[in-house]
Amino acid sequence: HAAPRSAPDLSFVPACLPPDPGEVEELQHFISRAKKLFVMTGAGVSTESGIPDYRSEGVGLYARTDRRPVQHGEFVRSAPARQRYWARNFVGWPQFSSRGPNATHWVLRDWERRGKLHWLVTQNVDALHGKAGSRRLTELHGCTHRVSCLGCGDRTSRSELQERFEALNPTWKAEALGVAPDGDVFLTDEQVRTFRVPACSKCGGILKPDVTFFGDTVSREKVDFVHQRLAESDSMLVAGSSMQVYSGYRFALAAREKRLPIAVLNIGPTRLDHFASLKLNSRCGELLPLIN
Repeated sequence: HAAPRSAPDLSFVPACLPPDPGEVEELQHFISRAKKLFVMTGAGVSTESGIPDYRSEGVGLYARTDRRPVQHGEFVRSAPARQRYWARNFVGWPQFSSRGPNATHWVLRDWERRGKLHWLVTQNVDALHGKAGSRRLTELHGCTHRVSCLGCGDRTSRSELQERFEALNPTWKAEALGVAPDGDVFLTDEQVRTFRVPACSKCGGILKPDVTFFGDTVSREKVDFVHQRLAESDSMLVAGSSMQVYSGYRFALAAREKRLPIAVLNIGPTRLDHFASLKLNSRCGELLPLIN
């Protein structure tokens, strides 16, 4: 394989048993029957790249802390909220953006190249599927590697914005107090107060990462596009998601309505468990590479 494979980082992966041979066989059977597989991934496929998730028992952000992610309305309305968001994001970015794909990302990319995977929808905003080379891909909640202006819609790359942050804050220093999902870190209010945030260089508007924050909705066009890809598919695999967020769950409901077989691969319970044809409680990066 051309791509270097590194050992998975399991610090944010909940404990689970190794895949049971019977389960491997069942999933193999499911994947072999699929001609046009629709795959949906969540935070559980990125945890093995060292990116923590929100909901995993014991190791997710909600289990470890009382922190909650920024809300869309608060970000748009409040300059201090934006300052806090961007200061934390600035500190976390170098490490977050350097994370690489893991076994799951490579497997899904290979399935696409072999014509097995019809479409891939990810709820993750970490660009790892794109880094692995997936092309038949919709980033449902956007991507932190892009930034857009709420005023004029101008788009820039997040790495370009990092350089602007550095230029505006040459003497600002902050040590991250632990890592959170989506490139976030924990800082004190004192650290945040002196951090300067640039405006859009085109119109002076508010810059926001090109992601759907909590409390915001995915665009109608994107939802319709994904429904069209699902309509062309003959089966659905959900990997690394508890499907607690409705923006992803709606596609599982649509698949159920179309009577598509649905396989779920996730450590811990999901909202699909009662109607999935197959539920596997394994680590994605351990089970998927065993499937041809």
